[in-house]
Amino acid sequence: MHVVRAGAGAPPLVFVHGFACSHADWRQQVERFAARHAVLACDLRGHGRTPADPGEVSIEAFGADVAQLLEDEKLSDALLVGHSMGCRVVVQAAAVDPSRIGGLALIDGSRLGEGDPQAAAKNASAAIAAPGYTDWARGFFEGMFVASSDPKLKADTVARALRLPEALGAALFPRMVAWDAAKMEGALRGVKAPILVIQSTKLDARLVRVSLAAGDTSPWLEKVKQLAPGARIEIVTGVGHFPQLEEPDAVNRLLADFAAAL
Repeated sequence: MHVVRAGAGAPPLVFVHGFACSHADWRQQVERFAARHAVLACDLRGHGRTPADPGEVSIEAFGADVAQLLEDEKLSDALLVGHSMGCRVVVQAAAVDPSRIGGLALIDGSRLGEGDPQAAAKNASAAIAAPGYTDWARGFFEGMFVASSDPKLKADTVARALRLPEALGAALFPRMVAWDAAKMEGALRGVKAPILVIQSTKLDARLVRVSLAAGDTSPWLEKVKQLAPGARIEIVTGVGHFPQLEEPDAVNRLLADFAAAL
């Protein structure tokens, strides 16, 4: 696993990126928190500089890897920060080994699969196959941004996502959807550490991503309230799916406050 390490201090912060992304999504956070905390930002299997075969990528494998990273680094009371797919990964890591975890921060998470896990995965595979993987991935990532998003950030993020090999992306995404259907509820319900949710978007009735307004909610947020009623929920308005890059100051303030409380 490729890991960027910086700084020193407690609690340590471990940043976990989303689907077809990398540790680089956390550059604004690594720079901000290294002054007072030990900071790690990893590349999950098959992403960034960490290699993998298509058969090796899943939320279960990623969660085990992050849990192993905490053990290898001898971290305790760590704050795991996940974005998008990374929300699933840090929740899974907490299920694997809760003993080293002091808190979870979930940034713009979602739930993409419900009901029968095999049917959910099959539907996801069909949605990818219909336009072809490249066109699907391009549309999927272009839809993560809103009208006010920085065009260069959008173009760079889409281009990077398209560099994820099709064999990896087409295998991983349906497995992620199946995990949502089969394991998300149990894993989230089982988290004993404090949870911070930082949400910036939701999918509307047409499945178009829109920015959340202050006080707004979504099916994902309502699910979090049901399964983790003590979770602290904060809304970052006016941005797309990458608030840590589009509004880093707001996200960093929320993370700093949460870390201080831990």
